[in-house]
Amino acid sequence: MPHPFSRSRWLIPLALFVLSVTWGYTWVLAKQALSYAPPFAFAAERCVGGALALLLTLKLLGRPLKLIAPGPTLAIGLAQVTGFMLFQTWALVEGGPGKTAVLIFTMPIWTLLFAWPILGERIRGKQWLAALSTLAGLVLIIEPWSMHSSLFSKFLGLTAALCWAIGTILIKRLRSRQQVDLLSLTTWQMLLGAVPLVLLALIVPEYPTDWSMVYIGILAFMSVISTAMCWWLWITILDRVPAWEASLSVLGTPVVAIVSSRLMLAEEFKPAELAGIFLIGGGLALLSLIGWAASRRKSIK
Repeated sequence: MPHPFSRSRWLIPLALFVLSVTWGYTWVLAKQALSYAPPFAFAAERCVGGALALLLTLKLLGRPLKLIAPGPTLAIGLAQVTGFMLFQTWALVEGGPGKTAVLIFTMPIWTLLFAWPILGERIRGKQWLAALSTLAGLVLIIEPWSMHSSLFSKFLGLTAALCWAIGTILIKRLRSRQQVDLLSLTTWQMLLGAVPLVLLALIVPEYPTDWSMVYIGILAFMSVISTAMCWWLWITILDRVPAWEASLSVLGTPVVAIVSSRLMLAEEFKPAELAGIFLIGGGLALLSLIGWAASRRKSIK
């Protein structure tokens, strides 16, 4: 079966654009959802809904459901689903609308640090300029010098970032050692990762979920689109580009999150935010240009 991204290089930037827009707007929806459901229950309900959507997709497409590489898949699920979803949602509650939760997007930094010794992936030449531009833009958006939230809320955001980075590295390592159907891998990581979240939601005392039509609509979008579809896209992209490049590319997500939240609340952009958005956009454009030039050289040969 031909790989979905093997025919056209432009489909990778398109998929990353879809991820950034969807996950960026999801950031706003998640804050709204937490007014209807407690954090642990919301994380569990979102992942269970995503797992069910993926199972239905596997069934409709006639893909095999057999679990391949159970150990590595469990580790991926615990890191990228259980850990990331748990600490991400918790950070949203503790950090509120401030910059704390945006610390989650320090994930590319940790991925860069892990990918070099573990995967042997190195940044070379003009790639460094793109990496420095996007990371500098991230720093301007986060503004770590003006964060006044508690140390605990910062810890939650950084822990979520570490979980995402670890999951990213584990996926790349698994795919380098064993052939695994990507949709099946996404499904199993969601299923296995959702189990601890469900248990935690049942054990920890929380107020009951308000199953209003608004919350059901938000949950449906976040389960099917933001969780099931986007995590499949993310794993598929990771299969085609280096982990550090994919990680830097999703830095469009906090840009979309800030733009959408500012527009919805009719707030003015801060100068540092505008500068950060410009640097991230320039870095991502340079990454795309470098990738396009590399693919063009290969086609000429």
